[in-house]
Amino acid sequence: MEEEKKVKISFWKIFWPTFIAICITSFIGWMITLLFFGGVIVALSGKQDSTVKDNTILHLTLKGEIAEKGKADLNATSFNVSNSIGLRDLLMGFEKAKKDSKIKGIYIELDDLNCGYATAKEIREAINDFEKSGKFVIAYNSGELITQKEYYVTSAANSIYGFPTSTMEFLGMGAELTFFKNSLDKLNVEVEIIRGKNNDFKSAVEPFFRTEMSDSSRLQIERYMKSMWEDITTEIAKDRKITTVDLNLIADSMLIKRTDDALKYKLLDGLKYKDEIMEMLCKKMNCKKTSELNFFNFEKYARKEFSEDQTLVAAEEPNIAVIVAEGEVATSGDGVASNKICKLFKEAREKESIKTVVFRINSPGGSALASEEIWREVTLTNKVKKVIVSMGDVAASGGYYIAAPATRIFAEPTTITGSIGVFGMIPYTGKMLENYLGITFDRVSTNAHAPMSLNRKLTPSELATIQGEVDDIYDLFLQRVSEGRKMTKDQVNVFARGRVWTGKDAKRIGLVDEVGGLTDAINYAAKLAKISEPKIQYFPKNTQNEFLELIDLLNEESEETSVKSSIPTELLNYYSKLKKIESWSGIQMRLPYEIKLR
Repeated sequence: MEEEKKVKISFWKIFWPTFIAICITSFIGWMITLLFFGGVIVALSGKQDSTVKDNTILHLTLKGEIAEKGKADLNATSFNVSNSIGLRDLLMGFEKAKKDSKIKGIYIELDDLNCGYATAKEIREAINDFEKSGKFVIAYNSGELITQKEYYVTSAANSIYGFPTSTMEFLGMGAELTFFKNSLDKLNVEVEIIRGKNNDFKSAVEPFFRTEMSDSSRLQIERYMKSMWEDITTEIAKDRKITTVDLNLIADSMLIKRTDDALKYKLLDGLKYKDEIMEMLCKKMNCKKTSELNFFNFEKYARKEFSEDQTLVAAEEPNIAVIVAEGEVATSGDGVASNKICKLFKEAREKESIKTVVFRINSPGGSALASEEIWREVTLTNKVKKVIVSMGDVAASGGYYIAAPATRIFAEPTTITGSIGVFGMIPYTGKMLENYLGITFDRVSTNAHAPMSLNRKLTPSELATIQGEVDDIYDLFLQRVSEGRKMTKDQVNVFARGRVWTGKDAKRIGLVDEVGGLTDAINYAAKLAKISEPKIQYFPKNTQNEFLELIDLLNEESEETSVKSSIPTELLNYYSKLKKIESWSGIQMRLPYEIKLR
């Protein structure tokens, strides 16, 4: 059999086709990029003038999360932008619009609003303050479901309307806690719980060793929900000219199921389709047809005003610093990171033009070590420039720890605060791994307690040592609060023990000085520092990201093509909670649970 000849392929026969293919692919890629940015340019050129014209109505859509600061996150795969407006932008927008002669009123729509009740209250107060200028505010509840929180915000408006067939809830406050003990038992996972001495209200760990709430946990939840509901109904009653007795009767009897029920019981002024709302606005603005209505995006207006304000303040030398701390307390990361917050306090302290600092806190707490680091910077700053704290939706546990040394503390009536306590949690997974996976462990050590692992149970002496550490940190917590609030440790311990309070109750017991929002805290700080013309600089400083703004413009042009996650929201929430637990290390000063009230 004749031997087959080997076929030799020339290098250049491979190189040139490959090279040409790469060039063609690169050219197509560049063409796609050019077309994409060409679309951006077309979108920009097609947009209305960015300047506000005479007889303008600001159109505000309260959608999704309302955080302290606005956020814009780019999804690299879909080119979608998750864009949310910040509370500070909203407040600035209302304040500027009140004085802007070109603005005649504000039209508000709601779409799956996500914020705490303290944030909702600040938005309500901004609406009420805007209305004092004589300009109108019309709110339109048009979603599939109008939540209680959404109604609470819109109830501040001059006129409130609903979509004729929308579902609506008005049931009062409620909370549901999840307990994992039975699941852990089935998995053969044991959890060692260590709480500070007398921390019976520190119920963050209860889901891991109980199947239901303890009496102390139930007591504090019932109390703060009742307090919040009293404030919510009082404000709705005032704006809607209804008694709180009637509102409670409506809730208890479940009389509100749809918007027509809300109209019947005077919670709404009318039921209208979108075109009817436009016609009503047209009459109010003396237009002949709705196409003549001049709308301007409230979010864009607010961001522009805030950005311009911060640019001017930076050029003129600020005299008030507002340091914003939002999220879980940690040594680093995207939340209340001590490595960032400490730098901001040092910068504000050393900047000669700044005379006082407002510390805005919206945090459930977190790392004890990071809390102590921030506490130190607040204390150092307060010695040379008065620090005034403004609490948002929550400033509890570590979030309260960092507020304690301030000269004055402001909180909304519905702010969740207190939770002065400490806990640790150590799971034992050795039995689960052995029983279910057949994994066993053996050890060698030079000393009695090494290695300390999740795969062996702690000895009584080891648990006692950790308990002592937790008690020491709790004692330090009591000391920090007693120094800041001018009380004895025994006095603090009476309302500490990990108990959660509302802002209104916290003022009554001395944890808070004033009931009020961010604006109230800033005005107080200016008065205390004898500042006649406040020039407020927010930290972290405002930055513009033009690229994200361009991408967002394209999304506005084609909202119907936006890609949404196919993963159920509830699963994403559980995943987020598990990721947070995974990141915990060391002793924790943390709110007993995550509070989501509708």
